[in-house]
Amino acid sequence: MKKLSLIILSGVFVFCFTGVKGQAVSDKKTADLEHINFTVEPAPEWSGLLKRDSGWFGGDGIYTMRLNGVRGPAATPNDKILFLFSDSMIGEIRDHTMLPGYKMIHNSVAVLSGDKPVAQKMLFSWAKDTAGQAESIFVPHTPKTQNGDYYWLGDGFVNQELGNAIYIFGYRVRNVSDGAFGFKEVGNTLIKIPAGSVSPYLNQQQMDTPFFLTDSAGDSGSFGAGIYVNTKKAGALHPDGYIYVYGVRGMAKRLMIARVLPKDFEHFEKWTYWDGAKWVTEINKVADVTKDVSNELSLTALPDGRYALVFQLDGMTTTVGMRIGATPYGPFGPVIKLWDCKPDLLKNTYLVYNAKAHPSISNPGELLISYNINSTEFIKDLTTDPNLYRPRFIRVRFK
Repeated sequence: MKKLSLIILSGVFVFCFTGVKGQAVSDKKTADLEHINFTVEPAPEWSGLLKRDSGWFGGDGIYTMRLNGVRGPAATPNDKILFLFSDSMIGEIRDHTMLPGYKMIHNSVAVLSGDKPVAQKMLFSWAKDTAGQAESIFVPHTPKTQNGDYYWLGDGFVNQELGNAIYIFGYRVRNVSDGAFGFKEVGNTLIKIPAGSVSPYLNQQQMDTPFFLTDSAGDSGSFGAGIYVNTKKAGALHPDGYIYVYGVRGMAKRLMIARVLPKDFEHFEKWTYWDGAKWVTEINKVADVTKDVSNELSLTALPDGRYALVFQLDGMTTTVGMRIGATPYGPFGPVIKLWDCKPDLLKNTYLVYNAKAHPSISNPGELLISYNINSTEFIKDLTTDPNLYRPRFIRVRFK
């Protein structure tokens, strides 16, 4: 029987899941997928890094990567870390309110120099039109793009086998009159940025992909929610040479997994998909490996050889959840609740979503995890709480 104990020490929540101590996983059939010891606490220095009053002052969709291609801990003072954001607020805040002239764009980036959350070393950027007004950096222009489509960004990585180019998944989104949210994803795109490029990446390339799918039940899904680079060059603990790409489909937020060798990343016919027992070439045979995840998530190797799948439970609940995996493709154990985000929901119109880990900015033995805050009455609530719309961070340390 699993036993959970909770001790509060100086604001640090200490969780102890008692049971068999995790070992380096060599047999996925015998890996302990239920028990792990950890502590969790807020990471205010990282949350504060994104609390800004000028220029970029809000956004979601946050992903991070080191521009040298190394994924795991720890970053160094010489590293440059790229932050990807989706919808972003650009403007000025004075006296706790937004000044006229603010604008939302659909994506932006920032580069942090070094391994510490120092505001002066964080440079945000976006594109500008001929009048100097803020615009999205990544705008769809693929053959399948229709007028009015825009990008929200998925995960990305530096491909050290293809000239250190950056690859980022772009979800092609379209505003619609029907549906619960007024928008829907209509396509999946791969964005390629040559090594050494600088924002706004005028030399970017875009490729329509086959990674947006609709299954026999009518549920749609897309790949790019998370990437795990399991290569020696990226610093993986147990490298097998593959890039693992995670997808989510349906209202039940079911997890799908694909993989490909780095050198074949643009050759979509060489991708394979986990069908629950083996890797197959037919995307329509991809299995639902687990469920109740979120549209953005992460997979990270743990020091003991297991893997942490981090997500927002059921997509938009207040729980930051984790499932332990025996391999990058499962099997995955039950949900372990890492954090309750309720204290951040200052109004009943606020909501939380899309938690994920950031190994590129985490120290050894820990994971920095972000989650996003938004509102169902967006502009109204932003008027009185202009800094609400930004990621918050927690720190999980594994024992």
